[in-house]
Amino acid sequence: MSRFLLVSLNIDAILQEPTIHRRRQKLNSMTDGLGLGDAYGVTLDRIKGQGGEKARLGMAALMWISHAERPLKRDELLHTLAIEIGSPDLNSDNILSIGTLLACCQGLVVIDKEISIVRLIHFTLQEYLRAHPQLFGTAHSTIAETCLSYLNSQKVKALSDLQSTPFLEYSSLYWGTHAKRDISDCAKQLALKLFDNYNSHISAKILLEERTRYHYDVNLGELSLFSGLHCASMFGIEEIVAGLIDVEGCDINQSDCDGNTPLLWAAWSGHEGVVKILLGRDDVNPEKGGLFDQTPLCSAAENGHEGVVKILLGRDDVNLEKLDRFGQTPLCHAARNGHEGVVKILLERDDVSSSKPDNQGRTPLSWAIRKGHNGVVALLQPLASTTLCSAPVREVTAPFTPSDYRYNSPHATSTRTTPTPQTRPLRPSPPSSPSRPTSFRISKRCPR
Repeated sequence: MSRFLLVSLNIDAILQEPTIHRRRQKLNSMTDGLGLGDAYGVTLDRIKGQGGEKARLGMAALMWISHAERPLKRDELLHTLAIEIGSPDLNSDNILSIGTLLACCQGLVVIDKEISIVRLIHFTLQEYLRAHPQLFGTAHSTIAETCLSYLNSQKVKALSDLQSTPFLEYSSLYWGTHAKRDISDCAKQLALKLFDNYNSHISAKILLEERTRYHYDVNLGELSLFSGLHCASMFGIEEIVAGLIDVEGCDINQSDCDGNTPLLWAAWSGHEGVVKILLGRDDVNPEKGGLFDQTPLCSAAENGHEGVVKILLGRDDVNLEKLDRFGQTPLCHAARNGHEGVVKILLERDDVSSSKPDNQGRTPLSWAIRKGHNGVVALLQPLASTTLCSAPVREVTAPFTPSDYRYNSPHATSTRTTPTPQTRPLRPSPPSSPSRPTSFRISKRCPR
């Protein structure tokens, strides 16, 4: 279907030319793949030419589809376009039919019926729209304002679960991502309004269940410690963080229900600007660990955030060798996850041990070898002074990493059972058979 629409758009663009010669030139450029931009331009002019609400809806739909953080489902987009920024109420009578929306978009938007996803007619249209940002003005701040207006509505505030609210998940998970890219005064006010009762808001539960380091079901009764400052630090919205820490009574070192301080969230997410703002406070504790006693430096090293690591290393009150509950240093975390840049930064310090074993007896080098991070191995191997693993591997509770599992959750746990060398079977495996994968028993309940 999209192919026929593209042909139609091309024909319309060709017929816009006044002479046969110019039409032939336009046709030749389109066969070379160079004329689609003209076809899109003509169609966008047609959308704007509808005038009134149809023109607004057509351009708004294109803005959302081209700037959303993930593909939008049909009902999500329809509900989105019905939201009035700043309004405390959601009017269900304002929701379009899909047929009306497609007509407003003049063929540039199609529906994937199998998965009910709304998408642009062709990937080149996405490139065209991104190359012409003036078409939508401040797209990300508008999207943030829309998401926050939705979350501040009376209907959403009264919710305790997702129920029949198609736009709730997207607005909860991504309003801050759009606000970080471009935030308006209106979005700031709407965010602060959301934070008035954020610890009891359904969107806080959705956000934590998505980003929490355990991936467990969050009980709304446990959310009282998860504040707006935690949320803004997680998203990296510097303007909001700067305003919240100046509020009287703000506890900058408060741990949330997952054990994380605002600084931990900012360091884990790699938000350098927010890290600098939080460290500017005299009462901040950069050594306060979260779940499993991981410090902000550990979290930044584990996730490869070189800029945050450098910022933390510039302080005199940060211990480079502080161990987490599993006996792992920041260098061990960086080596295990293959972050060569962070490993180089840490090794430049004289007060960093390159061979300190963890509770399993594994050194940073042995972790890098086990994970296959050859670049890190090349950095650590010349510094090795002892055997790779000085203690037998035994059953321990150790943190899993994104390379071990499909969850990007550095604080979750697993119980790993590996036989010691004395108990391994003596019979070798056939040369052609693949090595047997290590078995794991997950000690925390994960989503099915």
